[in-house]
Amino acid sequence: MRWEGNRESDNVEDRRDDGGGGGGGFGLGGRSIGIGTIVIALVGGAIFGINPLTILGVLSGGGGDAAPQTQQAPAHAPPASDHLAKFVATVLADTEDVWTQLFSQGGVTYVKPKLVLFRGAVRTGCGQGQAAMGPFYCPNDQKVYIDLNFYEVLKSRLGAPGDFAQAYVIAHEVGHHVQKLLGISDRMDQQRARASEAQANALSVRLELQADCFAGVWAFHAQNARQILEQGDVEEAMNAAAKIGDDALQSAGGGAVVPESFTHGTSAQRQRWFSTGLKSGSVKACDTFASRSL
Repeated sequence: MRWEGNRESDNVEDRRDDGGGGGGGFGLGGRSIGIGTIVIALVGGAIFGINPLTILGVLSGGGGDAAPQTQQAPAHAPPASDHLAKFVATVLADTEDVWTQLFSQGGVTYVKPKLVLFRGAVRTGCGQGQAAMGPFYCPNDQKVYIDLNFYEVLKSRLGAPGDFAQAYVIAHEVGHHVQKLLGISDRMDQQRARASEAQANALSVRLELQADCFAGVWAFHAQNARQILEQGDVEEAMNAAAKIGDDALQSAGGGAVVPESFTHGTSAQRQRWFSTGLKSGSVKACDTFASRSL
């Protein structure tokens, strides 16, 4: 991926030296769980013999929005010598440029999210976040959270190496922010509150697949504007999408595949919707809620 030398975002908060921040457990109220929550599910499944998708359901189901967090000390920008933080800031800037342009074409203003770097644990507007959850988006404070150690997990434990796979992770979480701004995630939460567990899971799948599609939309426009893609980059993202499909996770946990318990979509579905966004560059093409076939 060609990224070095491109603009870096000023919307990165470095809280890696904050020491975690107080109690509260997981308690994430925003229903869009992080792309890396699968790590907890896999570990839980291996150690306790629990279906990984059951764990995912507990983590994503949530019990409503968490109480507001206490004020934290002001965050600072990451050091200029931090190569990985520079990469994250550059990818975030690229998503800002793409979505600012697309929102402007629709006659509205794109509100840029903050991206918070943390280590171990962090207080958020959705409750206490943990590094083991992987990157996640909190709709309450409109921030993306990431412990950069997740990228080593993505490479070594999940078998999804590559800088474009890492960029896909950020773009997916920014996709959840786009859903928040468009009112999609709020409408989904309202529907989930009235739905059965199986119906709520199905809505979650469509929300996650749309975030994958939005990640593809970003890549389409970034490529057209700045030629960021190198040989093998798309394959890296498609591989990452495959590794975090619900069916792949459930198989890795040693259990039977139970589609009714899916919350993110199968590997094939995640690949398909990322590819849809990448090939079309169209937000309208990402309407997973209207699609009969995922």
